[in-house]
Amino acid sequence: MSIQVAVNGYGTIGKRVADAVELQPDMELIGVAKTSPNHEAELAVENDYPLYAAIEERVELFEEAGIDLAGSVEELVDAADIVVDACPSGIGAENKSMYEEYDTPALYQGGEDADLVDTSFNARSNFEDASDADHVRVVSCNTTGLSRLLAPLQEEYGVEKARVTLVRRGGDPPQSGRGPINDILPNPVSLPSHHGPDVNTIFPDLAIDTLGLKVPATLMHTHSVNVTLEDVPSEEEVKELLGSQSRTFLVPPKYGIDGAGKLKEFAMDRGRPRADIWENCIWEESVSIEDDDLYLFQAIHQESDVVPENVDAIRAVLGTADAEESIERTNETMGVGF
Repeated sequence: MSIQVAVNGYGTIGKRVADAVELQPDMELIGVAKTSPNHEAELAVENDYPLYAAIEERVELFEEAGIDLAGSVEELVDAADIVVDACPSGIGAENKSMYEEYDTPALYQGGEDADLVDTSFNARSNFEDASDADHVRVVSCNTTGLSRLLAPLQEEYGVEKARVTLVRRGGDPPQSGRGPINDILPNPVSLPSHHGPDVNTIFPDLAIDTLGLKVPATLMHTHSVNVTLEDVPSEEEVKELLGSQSRTFLVPPKYGIDGAGKLKEFAMDRGRPRADIWENCIWEESVSIEDDDLYLFQAIHQESDVVPENVDAIRAVLGTADAEESIERTNETMGVGF
C-alpha cells in the first residue's frame, strides 16, 4: 500500500514537495493545506490535489473565491501516514501539537529550531538517524548543500576544519517585500552565522566556521568554501569524487556558465519544472588544492534543493527503504542529475 502523504503549506517548498510526492511509485499525495485562496490554491485544485483549509476561520474566504475544499487540516493530518510541514518558519512549531494529537509523524523545514525535533536530516549524511522518529527537520537549503559537499570529503579524506562564506540571496523571486534593495549586508554581523551550528546538527563533531552576506538578488545562494583536509588529494581526485555524487553537479568550463543567472537559464533550457536545480552546482574550475586546503565555489538553489530530501525523509521515518534505495528512486522519478 502506498504511503499516504499530507503537505501542510502549499507555497514555495510545499508545492514542489507535493509535485515530487506525486511522482513516487510508493507514495500517494492525499491532500495539501492552504491558509488563503490565492493562485497557488487554484493551482492545487487544477492539479487535482485535494485542498484543505489550514485555518478554520478562513473557510468562507475559499467559498467566496469559488474554491472547493475537501475539509480541514485536522482531517488531512488524521488521514495521513506522515505530514510534510512546509509552513513559514515558526508555524511548524505551532503545528507540532496537532500532529501529536493525531499521532502522525511530521517533517519540518530548516526554518524551525533544531530542538523542536528528534533529529535533523540530510539523506546523504544521516539517513538512518530519522528511522522511527516522530518529528524530523529537513535542514535548510544552505545546510543541505554543505552537508552534501562535506559528507564525501569527510568519508574520503577527513575534514580538519571547514570555513565557508555564504553570499545569500535577499529573498525568493516572489518575495517582493524582502530586501536589501541596493545594499550588501553582513548577515549576521556577528560570527558565526547560523549555518555552521546547523551543519553540526548533521555532523556534531565537525569543526566549521561560517560567515554570511546578504545581497540584492533572488536567483541562488553562492558559497565560497575552504576545507582543510586530513589526507591531501589531487585536484583531479576531488573533482572525480564530487562528480560521482548523485546530487552534486560539477559545472564544466565548456558550458560557459559563469554565475547563477546562466545556471537558471541552463535549468530552463533543459525543461526543469520551475527552472529548479536540485543539485549543488560546483564550478569545476574553482576546485583547487593549496597545501592541505581545498577551495571551491558552489551555488545552491534555495527554492528546490531540499525537495528530494523531503521525499527521502518520508521513507527514512517510515522505514520503507534504506538510504541508497531511496535516493536512487527519488533521483530517477524526479530527474535529479544533469
